[in-house]
Amino acid sequence: MISLDTLKRHAIWASELTPEEAERARRGTSEKVYAKGAYICHQGDRFDPWGGVMSGLVKLSTVSDAGKQVSLAGLATGAWFGEGSILKNEPRRYDLVALRETRLALMDGATFNWLFEHSVGFNRFLVRQFNERLGQFIGQVENDRMLDATGRVARALSCIFNPRLNPGVGTHLAITQEEIGLLSGLSRQVTNQSIKILEAAGVLQAERGGVSIRDWQDLAKFGTA
Repeated sequence: MISLDTLKRHAIWASELTPEEAERARRGTSEKVYAKGAYICHQGDRFDPWGGVMSGLVKLSTVSDAGKQVSLAGLATGAWFGEGSILKNEPRRYDLVALRETRLALMDGATFNWLFEHSVGFNRFLVRQFNERLGQFIGQVENDRMLDATGRVARALSCIFNPRLNPGVGTHLAITQEEIGLLSGLSRQVTNQSIKILEAAGVLQAERGGVSIRDWQDLAKFGTA
């Protein structure tokens, strides 16, 4: 189990819990480290915990019936994931891969369900989370059908910089072009060209070992006008 200070530092929703609820959440949550390239779970697995990214970077993806891999989202520091699968008591419908060494907070299903049944603050967070995820995946459909490569890179980065889903990121993200390409489903060369276009458009600044932005919504809107 983790300490209360650790929980509050890595879970934005913990501030909405009562002391009793926070103690219950703490006792039901543990930590686990995954190496770069490791699968956290495969599509179709029973993966019972609710997960939170304490450090690192995770790619959420799926494979179509035709064998095409589709990147759904990137999960960075502060992101929590998997609530839908727990509530529906179903296997995961996606792969989760650690793109770099990643440390996760893992809350067991019994604790998650207790908070769901008893905590008003926890449920407020879940409603916001579901609403934000819905918007993200509607945007993903638009991404695949309408956006060019640069738009896809912009959309993938906007999802990571989204403060409601990844509250620990801020305005600077330590990320490689290889990782951006993996999240966007593009080659490193195409990703590099796209980043240069986005930098010229003023929506991000490429830096040694990462990228910085002024407003994540500028990235989300790029290429949709």
